[in-house]
Amino acid sequence: MISFGLFCAPIPTMVKIWKMKSVSEFKPDPYVATVLNCMMWTFYGLPFYFYYFESDGCHTNSLLVITINGTGLFMELVYVTIFFIFATSPIRRKITIAMMIEVIFMAVAIFCTLYFLPTTKQRSMLIGILCIVFNVIMYASPLTVMKLVIKTKSVRYMPLFLSLASLMNGIVWVIYACLKFDPYILIPNGLGSISGIVQLILYATYYKTTNWNGEDDDKEKGYSNAEIELGRA
Repeated sequence: MISFGLFCAPIPTMVKIWKMKSVSEFKPDPYVATVLNCMMWTFYGLPFYFYYFESDGCHTNSLLVITINGTGLFMELVYVTIFFIFATSPIRRKITIAMMIEVIFMAVAIFCTLYFLPTTKQRSMLIGILCIVFNVIMYASPLTVMKLVIKTKSVRYMPLFLSLASLMNGIVWVIYACLKFDPYILIPNGLGSISGIVQLILYATYYKTTNWNGEDDDKEKGYSNAEIELGRA
């Protein structure tokens, strides 16, 4: 439920983007990174690719891991699509390249896992390590937003709900990993909890210096972006 809340957290941001008809200063990095993270975790939990034996102590099936990450994958793809529709051409190219790289990487990872790693332990170790790497990337992706917050001394483009949900999600998965003693879930979510704490600290620090009356600026910027796109067309 908390992970679902994390995936729902960007909805207010997407609604704002839809109304402005522009992404303004919002960054697509967290959503693009989460797409690959969800794909990797869904594959990690699929019983079709891994044979689960409690006796070998290497990988245990979890329906929760599959369902929530499958749901998250669909939602993040919707967010990326909205971003793509209202972004400028340079950002669209960035999103397109990133998504192509992710799909190719995922295909290669699946192929190598199925054809070169015959045992459950080997498959679990490879995909588990990749899950750690991309989960850390997902939690670290807001660093670009944090840099903007520090530079502008404003938290307008760092949604509070996303930061709070990220922290809660990290904490609950840390507890879950400790109960099942799954280091592949424990390590990245432990780092994710730290990332969430840092984001909330930044939010509290720069909340008072934030100019919350800049909605008109966003709308004007959105219209300017639209004019630029039409001019390029």
